[in-house]
Amino acid sequence: MNAIPEHSRLRYHCQLRQGAEERRAETHPLTWRLRQDGARIGLDEYRQKDGYQGAIRTLEQHSPGDVIDIMKEANVRGRGGGGFSAGVKWSLTQVGDHLPRGYVLCNADEMEPGTFKDRLLLEQQPHLLIEGMIIAGYANRSQYGYVFLRREYVEAARSVALAIEEAREAGLLGNDVAGSGFDFDIALHTGAGRYICGEETALINSLEGKRANPRNKPPFPGQSGAWGKPTVVNNVETLCNAPAVMQHGAAWYQGLSGGLSEDGGTKLYGISGLVERPGLWELPIGTTGREILERAGGMREGHTLKTWLPGGGSTGFLLPEHLDLAMDFDTIGEYGSRMGTGLMAVVSERQSVISLLRNLEQFFARESCGWCTPCRDGLPWTVKILQAIERGEGEQGDIEILEQHATDLGPGRTFCAHAPGAAMPLESAIRHFRADFEAGISHPKRAAHADPIPVGQV
Repeated sequence: MNAIPEHSRLRYHCQLRQGAEERRAETHPLTWRLRQDGARIGLDEYRQKDGYQGAIRTLEQHSPGDVIDIMKEANVRGRGGGGFSAGVKWSLTQVGDHLPRGYVLCNADEMEPGTFKDRLLLEQQPHLLIEGMIIAGYANRSQYGYVFLRREYVEAARSVALAIEEAREAGLLGNDVAGSGFDFDIALHTGAGRYICGEETALINSLEGKRANPRNKPPFPGQSGAWGKPTVVNNVETLCNAPAVMQHGAAWYQGLSGGLSEDGGTKLYGISGLVERPGLWELPIGTTGREILERAGGMREGHTLKTWLPGGGSTGFLLPEHLDLAMDFDTIGEYGSRMGTGLMAVVSERQSVISLLRNLEQFFARESCGWCTPCRDGLPWTVKILQAIERGEGEQGDIEILEQHATDLGPGRTFCAHAPGAAMPLESAIRHFRADFEAGISHPKRAAHADPIPVGQV
C-alpha cells in the first residue's frame, strides 16, 4: 500500500475552521491534535500527543462493566444522528461465558446529504477511531472490529488502512493488545455506496455480502448481529469520544458542554450553503445555530436566510427565529425537527425551497432499498408531484396528497427509518412554506375516472 506523504495537504470543500491556538486538549478532545495544515497524523505523532493512553488505561484499570458505566455517566450520545446513549447501547450487547465473542462495527458510511464531519477524522486522525474501537471492543467483549467505509472516501480508506497496519505492528491490535491479554483486531471494509447502509442492520447485511436490506428486529444486533454473533454498531464520531472519556473521566466530559445542554461533551458542528466560510467547528454540545452561522461569517453578500436544516437532509426545516435554539438532540426535537448529524445546511431567500426539496426526495427515492411498499412506491410518487409543482404544473389536491404521503411514510409506517427521514423535510416544508407549494398549482384537479359508458353501449 502506498503510504500517505507525511506532509501531504488534504483538500476539502469544507475544512476545520478553528486555529490551533483555539483547540486545546482540555476543551477539544476530537480535534486538538489536528495539524493546522491538515496533514495526516501518524502513529508516532499521535502517541506523542497522549494517543492510546485512554485505551491502555482502560485495559489496565477497568473491567468491561466499568467502561459501560463510565460511558453511561458521561452521557455520550450517538453522533451519527440518532442520539442514542452509547453506554446504554453497549450495555445491551449480550455477553457471557457461554456466548461467542462478537464484533464492533464502525459506521463510516457517511452518506447523509450535507454531512462531512467523519471524513475529517478518518483522513486526518484515524488512530483516534482505532483507539475508540479498542475501548468499545473491550467493553463489549468483542473479538474483531470492522470499519464500514463508503467507497467514495478513497483518501479516508488509505489513511485508515495505514493506521491499522501501524497499530498492528506496534502491538496495539491483534493478540494481547498492549500486553493486556485482550485480543482484538480491526479490518477495513469499503461498501458499494448505498445510503441505506447507514441503517445498522442493512450495514450488517452488506458486510456479510448480502443485499443491503434492513433486518427484522428483534433480534437486535446486540443479541444476534454480524454472522449471528453479538454486535455493536457505532458512528465514527461517537467512537472517537471514548478515548477522552476513559482518560479523563465522565465528570470531565460532562463539563465540556459548559451547562449549555444536559448532554455531555463537544460536537463537531458544521455548516454548508451560501455562507462566507463553510466548514467544521468542535464546540460544546448545545451551542446555538446562530453562533455556528456567525462563525461561518453569516450569509453571503446579497443573501438572507430563509430556512435551514439542522443536521442533514433527513431533518426538518427550521426558520430563522429558531437559530437561538440549543443544537442538541432534545431541544431541536421539541421544535419538530432533529439535530441529526449537527451539520447545518442554510437556504437563501433567493433559492427555491421546492427545488431543494425535490432534489432531496429524488435522493431518498433513489436510495430506497425497495423492501417495503410505502417507501418503494411512495417516494417516487412524491418526486413526481414535486416535479410538477416545481414546473408550475401542479394540480389542485397535490399538496394534500403530499401531506398524506408525509404521514404514511412517517415513523411506525415503514420497515426502517429511511422513509421517515425523507418525510421529515417534506412535512416541515409544507408546514412552513405552503405558499411556495400553492404558487406551483396551476391546473384543476383531474377527474378520478373517465366518463361513464352510456347505457346500452358495449
